[in-house]
Amino acid sequence: MKFGMRKPSWKKSLSARTRGRAVRSMKRAVNPYYGKKGMGWINNPHNALYNKVYHKTTFNLFKW
Repeated sequence: MKFGMRKPSWKKSLSARTRGRAVRSMKRAVNPYYGKKGMGWINNPHNALYNKVYHKTTFNLFKW
């Protein structure tokens, strides 16, 4: 588990804003529950717990 500042990645940031946006919109069109709050706990509880702890123990330099 990481503690402290996250290392920014321009490549991942650009991917999330371009291809990632298109993929998410297609998934939303097919699955009405995709992207809704709390769905992570139903689909994959282990990842949901990991992500919750990760987001509480790290911080983003750009939002700081």
